[in-house]
Amino acid sequence: MTPELNHDAIDRLARHRAGRKMGWYIHALVFVLVNSGLALLSLANGRYWVLSSALGWGLGLLVHGVIVFAVPPGSGWRERLVQQERERLLKERAIR
Repeated sequence: MTPELNHDAIDRLARHRAGRKMGWYIHALVFVLVNSGLALLSLANGRYWVLSSALGWGLGLLVHGVIVFAVPPGSGWRERLVQQERERLLKERAIR
């Protein structure tokens, strides 16, 4: 049950989704550039330690990608977190 979205709400949601995707693309680009440099350093020293760092970071990149592309914004979990924060902020404002 999603509320009717007006033009401004659709624009905000589209910008938010595009920002999330752009964040992942930047993360992926940095991953490729840094790990390419590390691979060159690793090979120059005759060692292959770069695989462990690439696998660890790659797992983080995979999780980031799943969150961005597979978990839709507005899913129940995210909405509950947003609602909790909204309630906390309203409560703080009422105390002041």
